[in-house]
Amino acid sequence: MKVKDKVFVVTGAGSGMGRELSIQLVRKGAQVALVDINRKGIQETAVQAGIERVSFHEVDITDRNSVHYLPSQVLSQLGEVDGLINNAGIIQPFLDVKGLDYAVIEKVMNVNFYGTLYMTKAFLPELLKRPEAHIANVSSMGGFIPFPGQTVYSASKAAVKILTEGLYSELKGTNVGVTVIHPGAVNTNIMKNSDLKTASTNSEAGSKILSAEKAAALMIDGIERNKFRVLVGKDATLLDMLYRFNPKMAVDLIVKKMKKRSE
Repeated sequence: MKVKDKVFVVTGAGSGMGRELSIQLVRKGAQVALVDINRKGIQETAVQAGIERVSFHEVDITDRNSVHYLPSQVLSQLGEVDGLINNAGIIQPFLDVKGLDYAVIEKVMNVNFYGTLYMTKAFLPELLKRPEAHIANVSSMGGFIPFPGQTVYSASKAAVKILTEGLYSELKGTNVGVTVIHPGAVNTNIMKNSDLKTASTNSEAGSKILSAEKAAALMIDGIERNKFRVLVGKDATLLDMLYRFNPKMAVDLIVKKMKKRSE
């Protein structure tokens, strides 16, 4: 589905990847409903994207009642909805499961999985009314391969992966296309948005981090090509290949690399 002249809803639009997705969608001729819990952030995105091409909505996507009323708010301002990009997400503190508080576990699952589910269920009836429409859910390379210290985050993103693939199977033959997106390391402020201290990176790791601008372009291209699955970044692509070839070897490699980096 070409994005020109379409209306998209983007979550997490107040910063990082969501902001870049919104800006690029507008540049390609779309209108965008900016959704974020941070009102100041979405106002800044609106200015950068073009205030005349967007609407902004301060919404906590983990609040099912608030999400339920969001479609009518978007429709009243933009007239219709053709696409939904569930981009909002947070990571967990870098701790093993045994060290995580239940409150943290619930927050990660609520934002990453339930937020995606609530948005999808709220907007799907409207998307099914359109001549063509699209849902793109942002998982992670952590959604298909685990990282020590991010197990709950990975579990939440694996849930997004299966939810999205299930939606694809249920909506096959309808007007709604479905794409699951697996970004690798991308230069965004997800650490800050997750209330975590910014982690230092060595030059080797930094050189592999993809810019948000490039990552967003790959995501939008995947939507326009109606791709089932989009891997964003060389790290995601290589780990996907290795995991398919030998899952245990891939996990052992991740453990070894992360232990070496923490020394």
